[in-house]
Amino acid sequence: MEYLKIVGQNEISGSVEISGAKNAALPLIACTILAKGEITIKNLPNVVDINTFLKLIDKLGGTYSKEERCVKIDTSSMNSTTATYDIVKTMRASILVLGPILARFGHCEVSLPGGCAIGQRPVDLHLKALEQMGAIIEIEHGYIKATAPNGLKGAKVVFDKVTVGGTENTVMAAALAEGTTTIINAAKEPEIVQLCEVIRDAGVKIEGIGTSKIIIEGTNKQLLDIKEFSVIPDRIEAGTYMCAAAIMNKKLKIDKVIPLHLEAVISKLEEMNFEVLQDETSVTIMPTDEIKPVNIITTEYPGFPTDMQAQFMALATQANGTSTIDERLFENRFMHVSELLRLGADIHLNGNIATINGKSGTLNGTDVMATDLRASSALVLAALVAKGETNIHRIYHLDRGYENLEGKLSLIGADVKRFTE
Repeated sequence: MEYLKIVGQNEISGSVEISGAKNAALPLIACTILAKGEITIKNLPNVVDINTFLKLIDKLGGTYSKEERCVKIDTSSMNSTTATYDIVKTMRASILVLGPILARFGHCEVSLPGGCAIGQRPVDLHLKALEQMGAIIEIEHGYIKATAPNGLKGAKVVFDKVTVGGTENTVMAAALAEGTTTIINAAKEPEIVQLCEVIRDAGVKIEGIGTSKIIIEGTNKQLLDIKEFSVIPDRIEAGTYMCAAAIMNKKLKIDKVIPLHLEAVISKLEEMNFEVLQDETSVTIMPTDEIKPVNIITTEYPGFPTDMQAQFMALATQANGTSTIDERLFENRFMHVSELLRLGADIHLNGNIATINGKSGTLNGTDVMATDLRASSALVLAALVAKGETNIHRIYHLDRGYENLEGKLSLIGADVKRFTE
């Protein structure tokens, strides 16, 4: 098993380039199931989750060829409608093949998903939406078995709570359904916007992109002619490097980003007294005389992302005062707290609220263990500012979502090396 050794308190400077968004690329790969020919996807991040999803496409009978950050996918040869446990257990996003396979073939079996252990994240909202579109769904032996004997029909789908994956599955299913589907209380994340735009550009009529009400006129099983496209930049990776600059209190330029997608993160950094310079494709974090405490409530986009709270918790350990984080989306997303405590952080939990007493310069390197993807990045940030060496174990979590993390950090001056234990 591999681990990272980080020697803290090195100067960082310069700029870092952001890769394509994992959370955008996964549904976009899934939507190739709706296509009738080969599709080229550019700016694909080289991370484990993407490679796992491509293996799933291969297991379903599709083909792909990958070079650098570009992949060509052809699902016209797909001959299987079963996503088996061996793939799905490692990645929740496998559930995203349910909607498109069901819409195209009229039946689908998907193992109940795995991935990061950060909470329940039930798929019942996905299933309820598909049932409203005419699917018959049963759970048997750990598999979701879905059939649509008469094809999927357009319907009014009202989500009881905002669900990113549920919205994505429903959008893809609706694209090939018969009639019009209206999604109420749809998620509005940039990743969903891009998915809708790619499907729209393939000839599907979609209204309300980027709003909570999306209306889709299905093609009645006519496969789509999806044009070549590039994956949008990863706003969570960008936010993580912005926090790296902030926790080290150094100037750092974050390149190849869409600042509009980072407004909630930028706003909180400004509350913490950092100046954030913006242009069309980059943001630059400027150092500050005093890092101020902050109060954060996680919520759906365009609010503050749950995928950034662990990184801000690490940053809050360096603030001059007491910060709070109210995690409202996932019940197990404070697993990194015990590891930050090992580094010397002063954090108290009360249910879903964390209170962080900032004590600038008091973290000390030690051995810590990654528990999920974003928790891992919080430990990396804390290790950058800690005195001495920190060894971060079980970093396979990091590799699921961050491309070449140690390489990018080394380029800006951090002392980060990967070893095998």
